[in-house]
Amino acid sequence: MIASEAIQERAQAPSSKESLTTERMTYLETLVTQARTASAVFTQFTQEEVDQIVKPMVLAGLEQAQRLAQLAVEETRIGVMEDKVIKNMVATEFAYNYVKDKRTVGIIREFPERNLAEVAEPIGVIFSILPITNPTSTVLFKCIVAIKTRNAVIFSPHPKAWRCCSEAVRIMLEAALKHGAPKGIFSCLESHTLQDNDYLMHHKEVALIDATGGPGAVKAAYSSGKPALGVGPGNTPVYLEKTADLNTAVVDIIISKTFDNGTICASEQTVVVDDEIYDPALKKFEDLGAHICNEKETEILSRTVIEPRPDSCSRWPSAREPQTSPGSSVSPSSRTRNC
Repeated sequence: MIASEAIQERAQAPSSKESLTTERMTYLETLVTQARTASAVFTQFTQEEVDQIVKPMVLAGLEQAQRLAQLAVEETRIGVMEDKVIKNMVATEFAYNYVKDKRTVGIIREFPERNLAEVAEPIGVIFSILPITNPTSTVLFKCIVAIKTRNAVIFSPHPKAWRCCSEAVRIMLEAALKHGAPKGIFSCLESHTLQDNDYLMHHKEVALIDATGGPGAVKAAYSSGKPALGVGPGNTPVYLEKTADLNTAVVDIIISKTFDNGTICASEQTVVVDDEIYDPALKKFEDLGAHICNEKETEILSRTVIEPRPDSCSRWPSAREPQTSPGSSVSPSSRTRNC
């Protein structure tokens, strides 16, 4: 089907959301066509050809890890630059060390006794939603995995992380193309809207939705009628049982919670403590630099970081950031605020 026919068909489809202009649909259809063509070409690549593309991408991501981290912090105003550098390194070097020797082309396992063979085939076109909390590291990781598995990706960044995400996509795309990847294998939406996301989620040429973001994005992905991978906020609780080693447990919790200001989905958000060790646990938190909030400070902190909508948080201030609201007595040296 040519692009004009595809646009007409999509335009006639009923939608409860605001309609896209013909010009915008043409733009989206162009991205899908490019990705579909690239993924078709990619199916012909051998394992050796794929691996020759992956390693240079990893090196390109590592080389730009610090700059991308700085861009992410400047644009989103979220997180710690040094920690985002580590995230970018984990998303490239660590991920590569895990996948580099894995076969992802052709027969990858055989079961002679059952006369069966497991064959790896690419999915095709993936529509990927990117988060504001871990923008560049998510791009780096997803690009590496997509190339390793011979898939094309259309990225949709969070509106407040578009510049750093698009730059990460550009770096990965340039490295991939330089070493033989098909043209159009990666693309990044420009000035996108929720209508763009809805259009692509329901596009017949999109084979998989990979949503990393808030509850709304993940729910939309799982409600699209397509195969979907969704990763939303973890809101992780941790339970300190009465026999816990507090020296180890509290240190681990603080390290996890303060890394990149607790933006990782797995960062502990709630600590549930047995009565028998409640007081010594709180004392240990204080000894290690945590601030224990009273009721008034808890209310002030809630107004600062939580927006009225349940699926939204305006920003992630550091525990060391000055508290401008009256009534707070948080020390500048505090590492976390425990309410």
